[in-house]
Amino acid sequence: MLAGRRLHFASLSRRIAVLYTLLFGLVLASIMVLVNHGIQRFAENAATRDLAAHARVFDEILELRARQMRGSADVLSRDFGFREAVATDDAATISSALANLQTRSNASAAFVIGLDASVTGSGRSALPSAESMWSALDEGQERGVIEIGGKLALAAASPVEAPDLLGWLVLAQPLDAAEMSRLGRLAALGVEARVRAKQALPDGIAAMPLGQVSHLLTENEHLYRVSALPSLANGVEPRLVLRHSLQATLAEYTSLRLLLGLFAGLGLALVILLSGRIARSIASPISRLDLAARAMAQGRARHVQVDSEDEVGRLATSFNHMVDAIEEREKRITHVALHDGLTNLPNRKLFVGQLQSALERRHADERIMVVYVDLDDFKVVNDTLGHPFGDSLLCRVAEDLKARIPDAVVARMGGDEFAIMLNRLGPQSSIPALADNLQACFGQGIEIEGQLADASASLGIAIAPADGLDSETLMKNADLALYRAKREGKGTHHFFETALDEQAQKRRRMELDLRTAIRDGQFEMNFQPLYSLKEDRLKAFEALIRWPHPELGMISPAEFIPLAEETGLIIPIGEWVIRESCRQAAAWPDDLSVAVNVSPKQFMTPNLPAVILQALTTSGLAPQRLELEITESIFIANVDTTLATLHRLRELGVRIALDDFGTGYSSLSYLRSFPFDKLKIDQSFVTDLLNGGNSGAVIRAIIALADALGMETLAEGVEEKIQADILAREGCRQIQGYLLSRPMHGADVAGFVAGLYGQSWNRSKRA
Repeated sequence: MLAGRRLHFASLSRRIAVLYTLLFGLVLASIMVLVNHGIQRFAENAATRDLAAHARVFDEILELRARQMRGSADVLSRDFGFREAVATDDAATISSALANLQTRSNASAAFVIGLDASVTGSGRSALPSAESMWSALDEGQERGVIEIGGKLALAAASPVEAPDLLGWLVLAQPLDAAEMSRLGRLAALGVEARVRAKQALPDGIAAMPLGQVSHLLTENEHLYRVSALPSLANGVEPRLVLRHSLQATLAEYTSLRLLLGLFAGLGLALVILLSGRIARSIASPISRLDLAARAMAQGRARHVQVDSEDEVGRLATSFNHMVDAIEEREKRITHVALHDGLTNLPNRKLFVGQLQSALERRHADERIMVVYVDLDDFKVVNDTLGHPFGDSLLCRVAEDLKARIPDAVVARMGGDEFAIMLNRLGPQSSIPALADNLQACFGQGIEIEGQLADASASLGIAIAPADGLDSETLMKNADLALYRAKREGKGTHHFFETALDEQAQKRRRMELDLRTAIRDGQFEMNFQPLYSLKEDRLKAFEALIRWPHPELGMISPAEFIPLAEETGLIIPIGEWVIRESCRQAAAWPDDLSVAVNVSPKQFMTPNLPAVILQALTTSGLAPQRLELEITESIFIANVDTTLATLHRLRELGVRIALDDFGTGYSSLSYLRSFPFDKLKIDQSFVTDLLNGGNSGAVIRAIIALADALGMETLAEGVEEKIQADILAREGCRQIQGYLLSRPMHGADVAGFVAGLYGQSWNRSKRA
């Protein structure tokens, strides 16, 4: 668990010192473990060799003892009197001689085994049976281990012959603990020797291989060696067991271990001292780098002293170069963040900061003029002459403003909008005169690459403190004044008025209500009939959106459609109009079509053909029964894209009409580029028919042009029968206006058609 945890230190030097110490300690501990293990193995191997040597010594001692007893037995067994006593079975003489022999040889037992398996000797009850030894003696075995009184003893046998074999004289010496301890003292090691019968040994010792040194773990670790001894009795398997404690051997190396431990402790202490010093030498320059980095984080540039040429020194040098580079980049970034990339003028953020600073330093009798500038028709310049030309125009305007009003703060707010701040205007300064001078800066054209570009602009002006005491309010009010100036016409300026703010708030409320209307489905569709003069029948209906506001009542499209165009809400509204018009028109007779107006902004969306296709598919309306009405303003942005979209719509099978024809300046070029299905004559020409103007000639020319190009014509705004008669004489094919009907709710279309034709209308009779 501890090995998996990371060590956390606030100081690098401490961490290095601790890690070095831990590493050295780990290595030192590993060495100590290996050395200790080596010492133990060496001691064990030495003890093993000594134990094997002592086993051989014990074997030789027992062998020597057996030969000594055999020698003593041979002296008596060859004595004539003793042989005669054995031959005559003189028990008293035999016992006396054996007792004397036992005393002289320091044996525990002396006895004679006769050929008839009789046993004669002192202490007869403790003597072994002749049957247990007969086989070994008969086979000529002269010495071995026997069991006397339940204890093992070393025995040596000497044959008694006169001259034939009469029996065997046997001397026995006990192999008890006292005797084995006496023999063990002859060894150099602390060896404990025992002779045991195999049956009496513990299982672990009895299972040890003979003649090999083996471990046996008890309370202390011991070495054991078990060897077999010759047996002179049946059923006796004597084993010589030597045991030696390793603790005694290892104790001899205690001083060596203590000495190694002392050297290890001294080495560890030395490493702790040296690692701390090394760690400080490494961490000190890094600490200086850390302090310098913290200073940089707080915005204070700080260099690091370079004291060496090693990696740390090179790091410090690189750090100093980085500080210089960052400081330089920050200056550039700050400039880029606060200036316009094209004109190098201050941007909105810097302008707001400068305006707020000027407001805070303004004296009580001083005024500040904030002017919002928007170039007129700049989009046309971009679309007709290209964006590079438009960028050049913006740069020239910026240069002219800085040159002509050097005391003003001029900023580019984005696109073709600029902002101007005139500071410290005293009571004697004429605000209207300043506004006229600013307007004059944009009154002249600018020549770029041999082409003259119109640089007129609309200006919105707000004055502090009357129009606001903070930058946000002043800029908002200047923007509202600019909005009014653009609505009043090009090349003019307008001062902020309180009513403008009220109008802006009303416009904002209407925008919010408009979004709610889209979400809640508050709109409804009205339809105005289109009548064919040539066929003398109802031809189609034009779809007109209506907004019954839940609180304000019916809101005119003239109010909310321009707002929807400005905010982009016209796109979801236009999609709903297409879907709803197709849905309702699908229930009309098959010879009636529906005409739907498509706004320029909606027309420029790339998914318009998909929206129309989905509406046709969902409603089941035939494509030829849908007519899309567009204005020539769609050609201003990108003629190629517009023509491509028109051809895609034509491929769907829908009809396309050009609305308000005759009011533009380039309609004839559009007619040549794209074959429209219908031209709608603007109602201004129809209204002028009753005033005796030249509208009749214009209408006649439009109709002739349409006939020549194979297009239908429709006149809008027909309210009088005389207008319809004139249009019929001129060859106009269709009319639309209050003469036929005002726009009606979708639910009333069925009744209108039934009344117009004098017949009922339902889907079941259309087939």
